[in-house]
Amino acid sequence: MNEMNNCNQLMSKRIHAFVALACAGLFAAGSVQAQTVLGDADVARVQAVVSKNVPLNMGIGTVRASSVVMSGDTVTVDLSENFSDIPFTESSISKMKDDVKAALGPQGEGRKVKLTVAGVDVDDYFIDFDSSYKRKHAPFVTPVDKDRHYSKALDGNIVAMWPSHGLYFENKLNRWEWQRGRLMQTVEDMYTHSYVIPFLMPMLENAGAYVWDARERDTHKVAVVVDNDGGKASSAYGEQNGKCSWTKGNGTGFAYVRDQYVDFQNPFAEGTYRQVATTKDKKKLSLAHWDVDMPEAGDYAVYVSYKTVPGSSTDARYTVNSLAGPEEFVVDQTMAGGVWVYLGTFQLKKGLNKNVVTLSNFSKEENRVVTADAIKVGGGTNMVARRVALPTDENKQRAAQQENEKSLGKPGIDYKYVSSSNYPLFEVGSRYYLQWAGFPDSVYSPTRGINDYTDDYRCRGMWVNYLAGGSAVLPARKGLNVPVDVSFCLHTDAGTTPGDDIIGTLIIYCTKQNGKQFSNYVDGTPRELSRKFANIVTSQVVNDIRAKYEPNWTRRGMRDASYFEARVPEVPALLMELLSHQNFADMKYGLDPNFRFDVSRAIYKGILKFIAQRDHRDYVVQPLPVNSFAIDRVSDDCYILNWKPTPDSLSENADPKKYVVYERVADGGFKQLAVTKDTKYVTYVKDNLVHSYKVVAMNDGGRSFPSEVLSLGVAKGSKGNVAVVNGFTRLSAPDWFDGDKMAGFLDEKDHGVDYVRQINYVGKQYEFDRSLEWKDDDDTGFGDSRSDHETEPVAGNTFDYTAIHGQSLLNAGYSFVSMSAQAFAAGKVNSEDFKTVDIILGKQKETPNGRGAYPDRYKIFTPELMQAIKRFTSAGGNVLMSGSYVGSDVWNNAKAGDAEKTFASSVLGYKLRASRACDKGQVMTVPTSFGALVDGRKATFVQQLNSKMYAVESPDALMPADDRGQTYMRYGENNKPAAVAVDCGTYRTVVMGFPLETVVEPGLRDAIVGDVMRFLNKQ
Repeated sequence: MNEMNNCNQLMSKRIHAFVALACAGLFAAGSVQAQTVLGDADVARVQAVVSKNVPLNMGIGTVRASSVVMSGDTVTVDLSENFSDIPFTESSISKMKDDVKAALGPQGEGRKVKLTVAGVDVDDYFIDFDSSYKRKHAPFVTPVDKDRHYSKALDGNIVAMWPSHGLYFENKLNRWEWQRGRLMQTVEDMYTHSYVIPFLMPMLENAGAYVWDARERDTHKVAVVVDNDGGKASSAYGEQNGKCSWTKGNGTGFAYVRDQYVDFQNPFAEGTYRQVATTKDKKKLSLAHWDVDMPEAGDYAVYVSYKTVPGSSTDARYTVNSLAGPEEFVVDQTMAGGVWVYLGTFQLKKGLNKNVVTLSNFSKEENRVVTADAIKVGGGTNMVARRVALPTDENKQRAAQQENEKSLGKPGIDYKYVSSSNYPLFEVGSRYYLQWAGFPDSVYSPTRGINDYTDDYRCRGMWVNYLAGGSAVLPARKGLNVPVDVSFCLHTDAGTTPGDDIIGTLIIYCTKQNGKQFSNYVDGTPRELSRKFANIVTSQVVNDIRAKYEPNWTRRGMRDASYFEARVPEVPALLMELLSHQNFADMKYGLDPNFRFDVSRAIYKGILKFIAQRDHRDYVVQPLPVNSFAIDRVSDDCYILNWKPTPDSLSENADPKKYVVYERVADGGFKQLAVTKDTKYVTYVKDNLVHSYKVVAMNDGGRSFPSEVLSLGVAKGSKGNVAVVNGFTRLSAPDWFDGDKMAGFLDEKDHGVDYVRQINYVGKQYEFDRSLEWKDDDDTGFGDSRSDHETEPVAGNTFDYTAIHGQSLLNAGYSFVSMSAQAFAAGKVNSEDFKTVDIILGKQKETPNGRGAYPDRYKIFTPELMQAIKRFTSAGGNVLMSGSYVGSDVWNNAKAGDAEKTFASSVLGYKLRASRACDKGQVMTVPTSFGALVDGRKATFVQQLNSKMYAVESPDALMPADDRGQTYMRYGENNKPAAVAVDCGTYRTVVMGFPLETVVEPGLRDAIVGDVMRFLNKQ
């Protein structure tokens, strides 16, 4: 976290705001009323009520009834300070008062009960959302597309957030290091990113919010900067003059002139910028444009920069041209001048991307000013360097240590500046990102370069206020004029336990310091609303976790504590300690991408509900991704895409109202094809190219995450039609084992499967002894993990493999369509239309849900799937199936029954020979009596973690179940059988113990598919 290293050290700093009633008495109408301090027996009965109303496992200590005093018609129960840590509500307090009256028997009859915390009436904690707190929205970055606006969502709202810590320079040790230790295959500095970047920020943005991040959000090491000043940036900047001409602006702008930046150097103060007057005449526009030469293709964050000047335009028109086509944004340049401004993430091709960003001077108002400066595409590596002392003797070493506590050097000490440039920028702390992003050193380094650790946690709250400075939120403060609504920071340092208990969720907000109550926020919003904000978000998170994952998930206290990140922002702010990244029981869930998605969705819903209640407006929750996606072939050129909406059991109003269909042709980008209210869409395809599709659900609350990607292709002179089934839906934590003395994650057996791209992995766990305690961050004890992967994200499940299989089928002369496993199991395929089905199973296998509180997931052979395959093969249909657990999920899975084993051996014709069959990723075809299957082909499939394709740690060795089949492939390192080909008489099968899509060489994959299709079709 920040001031303390462990949230278990948190202590409430409250002192009594009033003298305890038992000592000072009660006064009414100027006269002293008689009072009675009740005896031990009565207090004991009241204490029993108090204890009963404390939720279990909160970790806040014993809540005491400090005194029970009867005065007139009122019974006052004064409670210990930690009672305020309980997430009580008006209804729960009302019930507790009734329980106190009942416990007092005749003495409580006819009396009111008043509950106080250290003398403060509990009723004072309940602040209604007064209409005067309603925030008027001032849109900052607004998409022009009308389908990007939602009437009951977060349009116009601005959220500031950050994911905990980051790599920093520790001057006492003269090194860059993490702010937390490497544990359970991750480190908090990276782990919290795995919620915020892939899930939480997109969810908020899908609801229309603009999200600022105090750290870099793009996870690529690649970054390209284009600037009008050239320098180390690309000079691919150009202008076109219309009615008005571009001119050099007054004052400084961005310039990229250094390989590294040291204390107090600001790239946004070392160059120039361009400016032009606005016009309403669309025929005589002036344009600025930026071309980008990308070293590799990918989805990249695009940032722009400009200068805020007197008369700045409130509607500068930017267009981003990507593989998805042009997307236009309106940017209010009266806000956020002189820093990187995020527009979105866009798919770009390798090589030159012309006019990636264009800016026009069109405006609704004449003679305003549009300014243009640099753009940045991608994340990049850290370029902020820190000073490392190079002493030549012991005396100089001591002098250097003293010198590192100061901001200026001494004669006689040698120094060099070192950055952490081998680390992606998104992994370093806010202190360094904010310097590169153009924020002043008064924000990113309040210690003036003396202590980077302190700078890092302090700068985040100061950054929020600098964003808001000059706006209605902080009108008298210098800043960027951005009206921030709320701030949120995510941490996972909630403590440890030696056993297998869940640590759970702790929330921190701040309304006072050193016992002194803060006044309202500057804009008049009561500080107490931060408690309501914290309670709404935390309740949503804990309730959703309990409903879907762990019914005994611990909700710890709501701490009103003076922590910098909760205290300093002048907007409702909360700091969430979601779980303990040190704790094995928590991380069984915490390494599961499904858990992270659902927690992020809960946080998004909590923020949505708080802002909607504050602004007195209705809200709708954005939909979940669609299911049962399938492509039906109608004729040789006509196809129907169809899908089903996914109900959300945790939200009452998340049903979709319409859908956006996207299409990708060959290796292009996904372009919007249509918006429809129906759950199907007709498309026509005639060419010999792979066409891929995804669907996004929408409602008045925003849009969902995309569906899996399905593809189709029409082969010229087609030899037949193939149905490709995507059965690889698994997302999971790594394999794990749990014993009394030894426990941990078995990364080498199964690394797990992340969502698209894993950004929180440092290396495999190597310390499994539960008894080993943390000593320092270099020796973290139980859970200690390697560090060999912390500079490179790891590929996960992209849900986009039907195109890979389909391209090989097209090259073999076969047309194809694809569908989800759900759709196939529901009977979408028959042997009249399709002679062969290609089932993609990837790393699918039955996987426990955390500690197993709910049913396991991702079983390969569900009853429905087995029945669909039986139906297909009994009618003469052939099967190609590949996956790394097609044998072990049946024969080594204790939960698999005889039905699965019988099905695999009798219907598909294979058995498990061995699991974890190789670790070199080499496979070769071997001779069979089936003439179509060519022997001697050698291929490599992915077995090592990398950033491009998921890795197959444990492929299966398979053997024929009987004399109908023959071994078709073997693993190169040991000759164990890798695939079988089976002639079942009326149909044929080929089953591979590794995923076909992971074959590295496209040409070899095509050749193997060609051989297999000739065999299956008896050619």
